Amino acid sequence: MKHIAVVEDEKMVAMELASMLEKEGYQVTRVEDFSRVTEEVLALAPDLLLLDINLPEKSGFQICREVKNRSAIPVVVLTSRDQLPDELRALELGADEFITKPYRKERLLARIANVLRRYEGRTNMLEGPGFLLDRGTYTLYVDGASVLLPKNQGKILETLLQDLGKTVPKQTICEAVWGTSEFIDENALQVNLTRLKKTLSGLPLKVRITAERGVGYKLEDLS
Repeated sequence: MKHIAVVEDEKMVAMELASMLEKEGYQVTRVEDFSRVTEEVLALAPDLLLLDINLPEKSGFQICREVKNRSAIPVVVLTSRDQLPDELRALELGADEFITKPYRKERLLARIANVLRRYEGRTNMLEGPGFLLDRGTYTLYVDGASVLLPKNQGKILETLLQDLGKTVPKQTICEAVWGTSEFIDENALQVNLTRLKKTLSGLPLKVRITAERGVGYKLEDLS
């Protein structure tokens, strides 16, 4: 059962949306603490976020940006704001759909189903501090941009990210990258790490790779 989080401050509208979605077989959670929407949505980790723009504590635009910067959760904006600049801004911030009120039930359900289908193949996403790593292609998504990492660098980042903040032994990294820790030239690992560090330093990321002498390497969260 797909889980949808609804962020809508008009109680009757929120109840109507929840009832409609539940009748279609979705699990629905209404987020009602508008002072910490982003935190609640990330904690819920729903399959989709249905988000209004005009909210009492923080605008839906800001919430959309925060959720998209920290997760792969698809966002469907549902709002009474029907001006083109609003739609363009929402899409630029990462929204997957922009639907205006009043809405047609059939159209809204179709758009939601379509977005969920598009995301079904994105189970390879690994979440880091302010970025996402696609473990299938080793594409790094950060701040609305994407960077395709070479396979070896992608495997190193994946291995370090899975143990974020912990020192990963060199042997573990070598096994992840080359399938063995034997007969691997230390220089080969150093070259790939240096190139990965250079790539990460050129991106708006709050992480860095540090070495623990004689043991291994660690991906540190600087946020």
